[in-house]
Amino acid sequence: MMGLFSSIVAANELKGVRVWPAPDETRVVLDMKSEATYSYFTLTKPNRLVVDLKATSLKTKLPVIVSNSAVLTKIRSSSAPDKGSFRLVFEIKTGMAPKLFTLAPTPDGHYGHRLVLDLPHGKAVSVVQKKKPSGKVTTNQQAQLPSGRDDIIIAIDPGHGGEDPGSIGPTRKYEKNVTLAVSKRVAAKINATSGMKAVMTRSSDYFVNLNKRSEIARKNKSHLLVSIHADGFTKPQPRGASVWVLNTRRANSEIGRWLEQQEKQSELLGGGDVLSGDNDDQYLSMAVLDLQFGNSTKEGYEVATNVLKEISKVTRLHKSKPEHASLAVLKSPDIPSLLVETGFITNPTEERLLNSSSHQEKLANAIYKGILAYFETNPPEGTLFASRKGGVKHKVTSGQSLSVIAKRYGVSISSIKSVNNLKSNNLHIGQVLVIPSSATMTSNASRSSSVSTSSSATVKKVVIHKVQRGDYLGKIASKYKVTMSSIRKLNNLKSDNVMVGQKLKVEVDAPKSISHKVKRGEFLGKIATSYGVSVDSIRNANKLKSDKLAVGQTLIIPRS
Repeated sequence: MMGLFSSIVAANELKGVRVWPAPDETRVVLDMKSEATYSYFTLTKPNRLVVDLKATSLKTKLPVIVSNSAVLTKIRSSSAPDKGSFRLVFEIKTGMAPKLFTLAPTPDGHYGHRLVLDLPHGKAVSVVQKKKPSGKVTTNQQAQLPSGRDDIIIAIDPGHGGEDPGSIGPTRKYEKNVTLAVSKRVAAKINATSGMKAVMTRSSDYFVNLNKRSEIARKNKSHLLVSIHADGFTKPQPRGASVWVLNTRRANSEIGRWLEQQEKQSELLGGGDVLSGDNDDQYLSMAVLDLQFGNSTKEGYEVATNVLKEISKVTRLHKSKPEHASLAVLKSPDIPSLLVETGFITNPTEERLLNSSSHQEKLANAIYKGILAYFETNPPEGTLFASRKGGVKHKVTSGQSLSVIAKRYGVSISSIKSVNNLKSNNLHIGQVLVIPSSATMTSNASRSSSVSTSSSATVKKVVIHKVQRGDYLGKIASKYKVTMSSIRKLNNLKSDNVMVGQKLKVEVDAPKSISHKVKRGEFLGKIATSYGVSVDSIRNANKLKSDKLAVGQTLIIPRS
């Protein structure tokens, strides 16, 4: 009887401890032989979390030292409160409200029973009260638009992570690793593009709650959410990539849920006039939300179409058109969203491809190009992309005429008049003109030839411009007082898109003369030879009466 009693007392086993630090919380997973029966409490001075596992024995190594968590430092054992139980002590840096829950074994048998502990970093975020608008509501909303230099924010969501491996390939390759690798490549390309910025929902191997992924996108005011996954199936035959968007039924259910949350409505609509005045008209709220969500769903589908077109160039497709699905990560119809299935990791061929660096690069480039193509055609107002598409802004100063401004930017007078709807050539000081970003070079053919002829005697030099964040081709051309077409031609550019860090050659007018400070050992003949000019030209330019020079003397070197 005693032997039977002992086996019942220690019926469960703690088989392993896994720690997954994330930016906002640290998740600890306890691998158990069977479902855990537990209790817990916290202690202070020092701060500790104590977990008692009922009828459990230890079958793993302790203590566990944690070095990369913002809150957890060590997991160790301690004296149990009763025979047969096991006590775990979590040494923590600060007080907190932990969340504990059990998980059943996964269908594929990869994980057994688990007890999960989520340890939040820092204090809970307080609810922000909705502010009443102060003063009169501005009727001219255009006056509140950004200055036109904002980045387009793309939220990149690598699927799964941490203790959630996602689908698993025939050789035990994990989906979570593929999604993170491809996502990092996409984010790098976006961040290298002037006028775009990527936000990652996770940046390493940890789990992010599905609800939190869309919250991260919304918090960062993202213009698009792209979730990246790898498909899986019970049989190895299916293969190919696909792209999914939110279905209408899911969108409508989300609208209904949000209508019940007044603060959520205000957040989604940016505190607009409809909701800022404590409007109780549910039908009006529904109409406004429905319009916004309908537009986001349409945008998501258009981006998905672009991405699918680019992906078809680098890999086989499983679905030839964007599919609609009721997926949790696509539950934010206020943000255009899509989910990219990069291929079937359960297919042996695609498992090898998805874990290949070169194939990951091709997939990332295809996703990036699809996103870029959409926003180049449909730039959000107030962004640098919209400014670039709209053209450079020029403020007229004293003495400037249309011909002077047109010559400066390398465009025709007629193109400036057309873009700005000018009826005459008269300008006034302070007037802001839009300079067209694409010069009408065909109508300027005769002008271009005359310019090249007249400037053939002008000395030119090539300078290198390193593209900074916020630069675009029109802005760079304006800075150096050259045409965009000259930069395109010199650098063999196929489009006006430039990347941060890219080095561009720009051909500019060289100064007619330069200064030279005489160094020890130099004489007039040596200086003339180094600049490729005659001794007489230096004598004449500096009105020298003899060839004697003094160290430190400054000479004007004429340029032909």
